[in-house]
Amino acid sequence: MFGNYLIGLREGLEAGLVVCILVAYLVKTGRRDALRPVWAGIAIACTISLAFGAALEFGSQELTFEAQEALGGSLSIIAVGLVTWMVFWMRRTARHLRRELHDRLDSALAMGTGALVATAFLAVGREGLETALFVWASVRASGEGSSSPLVGVLLGIATAIALSWLFYRGALRINLSRFFTWTGGMLVVVAAGVLAYGVHDLQEARFLGGLGDKAFDVTSTIPPDSWYGTLLKGVLNFQADPTVLQVTVWALYLIPTLALFLAPVGFRRSVRTTDQKAQKATDDKAGSTGGGARDGDGAERDGERLRDGARRTGSRAGGDEG
Repeated sequence: MFGNYLIGLREGLEAGLVVCILVAYLVKTGRRDALRPVWAGIAIACTISLAFGAALEFGSQELTFEAQEALGGSLSIIAVGLVTWMVFWMRRTARHLRRELHDRLDSALAMGTGALVATAFLAVGREGLETALFVWASVRASGEGSSSPLVGVLLGIATAIALSWLFYRGALRINLSRFFTWTGGMLVVVAAGVLAYGVHDLQEARFLGGLGDKAFDVTSTIPPDSWYGTLLKGVLNFQADPTVLQVTVWALYLIPTLALFLAPVGFRRSVRTTDQKAQKATDDKAGSTGGGARDGDGAERDGERLRDGARRTGSRAGGDEG
């Protein structure tokens, strides 16, 4: 349940912040007349996102078991890819999100009502569709036939709405960059479990082999129906008897992705500093070499001028003596 709560909180807060930025900008610039098309675009985005989630849930029930597992596994992998891209994108652009949205809104205001609706729809709709897909995949991975994953998502979204309202009213201030870093890291862990579950679905659909090759089996130690088994399942999508392929994919995704996500800024700064130092050393060396060459050429020219002057002086002296 916690993993799904985290998804609802993070995704809901991202969408909520976008809405707050759009609405606050229009209010501060005296363009309250543009609020209606913006809210219309937001409403359309929410409706399409809910319809997309409902289509995933009810549409898949009409399929055969193998088709359901193949669809679920494929969409789980797609959802993990989208969420991974999203957390890296938000980590990179969180500081500049306000300015980017203001620029888009200025362009939309100049173009008219339709552009305002489209701007709000695209800003919120992307988050909504990603949320619907990842929530559906995570609910499947967390526990089919149980309402707790969906309750966790709804509670997370409700918390995000409350926090967004407090942000808008100026009653709450937090370090958003740090918030998105920590929640993004936890989402990467949740996504790793969803990815492993998606691989298991594809194995059950006979699209991938190795369903009988178990990496380990701790079912007797951690029963899935125990409170701690349920907790591990809800938070980390833990499976007591995963296959070798599941564990391999889980590790290959989680370790490098989490390492890159948690330390990209320092790594980039280090690389940039090293490149700058190397470039400076190269420039200094080139400047020194070029200066030496120029000095050598100048000395040679000076020597030639001295020899010419000496010859002219000698010629004048010889003429005087004659």
